[in-house]
Amino acid sequence: MKRAASGTLAVLLAVAALAAPGSPGGAHAADLQLRHEERSLYRQVLVYERAGERCLCFTRKCTIGRQSCIELAHPQRLVFGYTRMMLGALLMGPPPQRVLVVGLGGGTLPATLARLLPEADIEAVEIDAAVVRVASDWFGFQPGPRLHVATEDGRVYVRRMGREGRHYDLVMLDAYDQQYIPEHMLTLEFLQEVRALLAPGGVVAANTFSASRLYDNESVTYARAFGGFYNLRSGNRVILARPAGLPPLAQVRAAAERLAPELTPLGVDPQSLAALFRDVPDWDANARLLTDQYSPANLLNAR
Repeated sequence: MKRAASGTLAVLLAVAALAAPGSPGGAHAADLQLRHEERSLYRQVLVYERAGERCLCFTRKCTIGRQSCIELAHPQRLVFGYTRMMLGALLMGPPPQRVLVVGLGGGTLPATLARLLPEADIEAVEIDAAVVRVASDWFGFQPGPRLHVATEDGRVYVRRMGREGRHYDLVMLDAYDQQYIPEHMLTLEFLQEVRALLAPGGVVAANTFSASRLYDNESVTYARAFGGFYNLRSGNRVILARPAGLPPLAQVRAAAERLAPELTPLGVDPQSLAALFRDVPDWDANARLLTDQYSPANLLNAR
């Protein structure tokens, strides 16, 4: 059974640095150079540079992790381990033709998918117009004929696409505020709405934490919504689910070998990525489901 060491909100905030492995702190924070800041309707949006990296943060000096980073000399290389793990979704089946990414950050995931999948239609949804501007102005993110951005709450967008009968081969969930995943995008009802968007054989990939008071609850909630899933853990935790059934690991490894020429230049070791796939539960199966009535805020305030 997976448990965090403490029940306090302070511990969860400290763990939030795991959202971006290598988050600067202590002496390193003094080296950060602020390049841009603005106050949006939702948060502070800041751009820092240090040691050849440019990063998007939602807290001053990136005290609660970095949202997105690029190497200035090699902007196509993926800095964060979680972004490499999210690409594990491409090992789960045929190349997706229609993709939805919930949460933009610096635009790393949708831009990378656009390079890897030039024939795919990719939609990104981001609630904060300031983040969209910063992704374009500071991180080289450029929408195009097959790469679109909607400025809207992710859950509202998912629900609207469901009403319109839209379907996707791949849905990536990567929405974070300055602390954690917005609670209305952690619930069973939301995940069921996401599942309804999946085309036959469609895959969902979700970026979450390896260490959190919500680990057990998130796990049982995803299992209820999607069935069994692959659990990738290295710094962050990435959930890869396919309601039609998980591909066998031999198929995952074969896909990794096949995609090596495309993934290696991005800083992804495909075989190391495939080795992270685990399907054995490591959580308390009796944990309470997260629902619209029982949210992470309820858990954090529990005594």
